[in-house]
Amino acid sequence: MNARLYTDGELTALRSMPKRITNPGARWAEKPKEKPAHRQRNFQASGQQDGEVRFSVYQRQNLNDDSDFSCGIAYLPPRSPSLTLARYNGPSHEHGDIAYRPHIHRASERAITAGKKPESEAEATSRFETLEGALACLIEDFHLAELDAQHDQPRLL
Repeated sequence: MNARLYTDGELTALRSMPKRITNPGARWAEKPKEKPAHRQRNFQASGQQDGEVRFSVYQRQNLNDDSDFSCGIAYLPPRSPSLTLARYNGPSHEHGDIAYRPHIHRASERAITAGKKPESEAEATSRFETLEGALACLIEDFHLAELDAQHDQPRLL
């Protein structure tokens, strides 16, 4: 749990801050013995205006279920626990009233104040259906430079 209480204003500032990926060539690592077996890659980022502000970005894909994926971003404050700002999850599971649909978890002051995981609240989305599409949305939403991903093509009915 986070020792620090973040306000919605501080969370918005962290989301909107332009960021630069410092290791765009991060490689995938397979973790077949973990449950569930998955592959993951981790990027590091810093604030473009203030290189001292650090973030971590990850992608994780279940090796046996294409719908089970997540990508997210965490703020890495100095001398404090990390703070997950957002997670973009695939439709592999239920989350509250969201039944097997892609969804986005975002940190909120309300969740932090209530003593919950900062990103415990989620909302369903139709913005992505794949891990690549989720990363494209995260790049756009969190103003990440030096990293590219393609948005999912809209489904034709």
